[in-house]
Amino acid sequence: MDYNATTPLEPEVIQAMTEAMREAWGNPSSPYPAGRKAKDIIDTARENIAKMIGGKPQDIIFTSGGTESNNLVIHSVVKHFHLTHASEGTRAEPSGPLAGAVPHLITCTVEHDSIRLPLEHLLEEQVAAVTFVPVSKVNGQVEVEDILAAVRPATCLVTIMLANNETGVIMPISEISQRIKALNQKRAASGLPVILLHTDAAQALGKQRVDVEDLGVDLLTIVGHKFYGPRIGALYIRGLGELTPLYPMLFGGGQERNFRPGQDSVLGHPLLALHGNRIESLVSYRTENTPMIAGLGKAAELVTKNCEAYEAHMRDVRDYLEERLEAEFDKQRIHLNSRFPGTERLPNTCNFSIRGPQLQGRLVLAQCRTLLASVGAACHSDHADRPSPVLLSCGIPFDVARNALRLSVGRSTTRADVDVVVRDLKQAVARLEGQA
Repeated sequence: MDYNATTPLEPEVIQAMTEAMREAWGNPSSPYPAGRKAKDIIDTARENIAKMIGGKPQDIIFTSGGTESNNLVIHSVVKHFHLTHASEGTRAEPSGPLAGAVPHLITCTVEHDSIRLPLEHLLEEQVAAVTFVPVSKVNGQVEVEDILAAVRPATCLVTIMLANNETGVIMPISEISQRIKALNQKRAASGLPVILLHTDAAQALGKQRVDVEDLGVDLLTIVGHKFYGPRIGALYIRGLGELTPLYPMLFGGGQERNFRPGQDSVLGHPLLALHGNRIESLVSYRTENTPMIAGLGKAAELVTKNCEAYEAHMRDVRDYLEERLEAEFDKQRIHLNSRFPGTERLPNTCNFSIRGPQLQGRLVLAQCRTLLASVGAACHSDHADRPSPVLLSCGIPFDVARNALRLSVGRSTTRADVDVVVRDLKQAVARLEGQA
C-alpha cells in the first residue's frame, strides 16, 4: 500500500510500449515509414496527455520526469526575469521597484524536494529570492492570503503542489490563480513582471480529475509512474513560447521544438553538471524515446477514460481502511494525520499514527510481514526516525509524527487486502509492545 511512491505499469501500457519497440524503431525525425510511425505515436501520446488535463497538444513537452519538469520551470522563470525585467529595471529606472532586484519566487513548506532544493540552491547562490510560505496547522493547506501577502515587485513565480504526497491534502490552486490573475492586471499597469502559476500535479493525476482551465495554471508537472505509466514525465506550458516563456536546459538535436532536445535512452535522468549558476548537459541525447512516450500516452488515455471509477474505488477502500484502523486500535489510539476538517484530500491516501512510545513508524513497518508501505515520501526514506517535516509543518505533534505511517491504496487494492493489512499491523504492534 505504497502507491503514492510509484505504481506498476498497466498491461495496456506494457503492450503499447512493446509495440512501439517492435514497430516504431525509426528516428521520429526521419521521413521514411519507420520514422513516420514513431512520429505518429509521439503525436498521439501528446494528444492523449493534453486531453487528460484539458490542455492543448502543442502546450505539452516530454521530459525525463517530475524532477526535470520542476527544474525546467524554475530555470525558465529565473532566466526570463534576468533577460527582461532585471535589465529594464537597472537601465531605465535605476531607482524603480526592480532596480538591482533578483527574481522572487513563492512556494510553500511542504513541497517535493524537486521544488524545494532548486529554490534553496538559488537562494544560497543569491540568484533569486524565495519565500517559503507555511501551511496552516488547522487545515494542512497553504492559505491564499498568505501567498498574496508574500508577493513583492520582483515576484515572477508561485509554485504550489496540487496535492501533497504525504497527507494527500489538496491545495487551493484555483483560488490562488484567480487572485493572481487579478493582481497581474494591476502589476501590468505598473510595469511589474507577470506572476506565473505552476503546480506540480504528480500526486493528483490518475486519482482525481485535473483540468488546467479549471485550475487556471500557466505550468503543470506530469509524472508518468504515479498513474501506472513509465518513468518519464511531461510539462504543460500554457501558450508555449508565446504566453508563457520556456528556456531549455539542454541543447542538442532540436526535439520538442528545441525546448527539450532528446529523450532519455535509459530509465533515468540526463547527466547534468552544475557550473556556478549554469546547468550544462554532459550528454546530448538526440532521439525521442518513442516506447516510453507511447506508454505515457496510453497511461494518460486510461486516466481520461476511467478516472471517475478509479477515484470512487480508491476512496471506498481508503475509507474502509480508516474505519478498520479505528475499530481495531480504538479511536483514541489512532491519529489520522491527513484528515483535516473541511479539507479535501486525495481519495487514496491515509497517513496515520498509532500512539505509543515504542511504535515509531519504521519500527512498526519492520515488524510487519505482509504490509509494504512507507513512513512518508519515498525520497526521504533515509531520514531515520526523524519525524516528517511535512507533518510537523501541518501541526502534528512531534511524538505523533514520529509514529506516522503513510498507506496509499491503488486501483487493484481491495477491502480484503485492507483486512489483511490491519491484522498484520495489529500483530506487529503486539510484538513491539511485548518486547518493551
